[in-house]
Amino acid sequence: MPETGIDPTVGDEGGKAAGITEARRREALLKTGALQNAILTSADFSIIATDEKGIIQLFNVGAERMLGYRAAEVVNRIRPSDIHDPEEVMARAQALSLELGTTITPGFETLAFKASRGIEDVYELTYICKDGSRFPAIASITALRDDYGDVIGYLLIGTDNSARKRVEVELRAAMSVAKNANLAKSEFLSRMSHELRTPLGAILGFAQLIESGAPQPTPSQKRSVDQILKAGWYLLDLINEVLDLALIESGKLSLSPEPVSLADVMLECQTMIEPQAQGRGIRVSFPRLETPHFVKADRTRVKQVLINLLSNAIKYNTPGGTVLVSCVVNTPGRVRIGIEDTGEGLAPADIEQLFQPFNRLGRAATVEEGTGIGLVVCKRLVELMGGVIGVESAVGRGSVFWFELNLTTKPQPSDSAGTAVAIALEQDPAGTQLRTLLYVEDNPANRMLVEDLIARRPDIRLLTAEDATRGIEIARASLPDVILMDINLPGISGIQALGILAEDPATAHIPVVALSANAVPRDIERGLKAGFFRYLTKPIKVNEFMHTLEIALDFAESQSARMGEAEAS
Repeated sequence: MPETGIDPTVGDEGGKAAGITEARRREALLKTGALQNAILTSADFSIIATDEKGIIQLFNVGAERMLGYRAAEVVNRIRPSDIHDPEEVMARAQALSLELGTTITPGFETLAFKASRGIEDVYELTYICKDGSRFPAIASITALRDDYGDVIGYLLIGTDNSARKRVEVELRAAMSVAKNANLAKSEFLSRMSHELRTPLGAILGFAQLIESGAPQPTPSQKRSVDQILKAGWYLLDLINEVLDLALIESGKLSLSPEPVSLADVMLECQTMIEPQAQGRGIRVSFPRLETPHFVKADRTRVKQVLINLLSNAIKYNTPGGTVLVSCVVNTPGRVRIGIEDTGEGLAPADIEQLFQPFNRLGRAATVEEGTGIGLVVCKRLVELMGGVIGVESAVGRGSVFWFELNLTTKPQPSDSAGTAVAIALEQDPAGTQLRTLLYVEDNPANRMLVEDLIARRPDIRLLTAEDATRGIEIARASLPDVILMDINLPGISGIQALGILAEDPATAHIPVVALSANAVPRDIERGLKAGFFRYLTKPIKVNEFMHTLEIALDFAESQSARMGEAEAS
């Protein structure tokens, strides 16, 4: 073989390498072509490319399908901004001008401004099709640059946003319906509370009058009155339970967390629960708390939970059984209150259903009264106060219901606490001048009840009015010391009447106490914000009513004294 200076073996290897490189290049070109073809033929996305001036250079199949134009009708003819809603383009230009502190001209510059500066830009817009129809879209725009970084065009990728917009509209409509339903539910609860409490107020009010009247009722009458009061207060408890659950579930229940002494709460609960326990022969044992425990909670709601659990432990106990209350710190920062009974106990299947509304675990046919929502309310209340609740039970071995709350520090004593109460209790009606009370109420039974109550106070003269208009007239003419005001009145409401009295210099100083069957917390809060001196709910609790009246009269007297001193000076 002649010498050529070339190794044939090397030549063959070089040829193979060149062949492999060429194959890879062809494969890359095929892939690039496939990618370009996919972009051009994609029917799901509108892909529009422009030159640096914004003139359309590429209009893919997806853009043709969405917008109704053929590529030949738009390429080298129009800009993307020409197929956008002009009002949206104008609004975008104004928004960008405010955001960037410079004037942006409506048109393609509005769409490309951020992209031309290397800022990612995705926005919502409305496309206008060839036939004049419109549809919402989401578009992203990116600047195309050459090897030197100069902008040579723009790429806009858009997708039909109609489905999402429909979902958003449907969601907003559903939310609006839910909001209106929630408002209707709240209004219904308020009205139901008012309508149920109004007749119940007359029943309990007059029963209390008979119970405390002179002469004292006979033993037979006393037994009858006791039954009326027992049934009436129980019915009120049921109303409150239903309203509490509804308010909790609607998120309308307000709590007032503060440091609460468990020793004080347990002492109050012991006093309240003892008659029920004694009537059933159940012995209730409360712990002696050598170390005072304070929890961060709503005092009224803690009592409500504890009374409910104690009442259940007594109701579902065995004759002559016991209830043991415990209070221990098991974990740092938390205290557990337990109520252990010697009842029949619960099966595991029953325990799983315990905290379900209106489920009495088959006890609906028993003599024990109840709605089956007490434990549900307890659970919700404990959780709202940052605690947990649970039960441990076995058939034939009784049950232990417990709840845990967060511990807190002892509150600082206040010298002013109880001052108003002390002043009110020290007042002696005898020898004082006659004071005037105006009661504005459209319900005859309620007026009669208050008339009978005030008849026991010879130092108070009672004036009454059946509606707010007449009440305002009497208030301006007689200038009473205190006004009792119902809320739901014919014509002008009690809150509107309060505003009219507050705007009149002659009556603005008179304390106005609300006395209403609107007892939902939202109603009470609204009334106090409106400017009522105090807010009492029906049915009237005689002691609470007389105590509040005394505070209001005392306040009116101090107001009068200050006004007299101001005039003298």
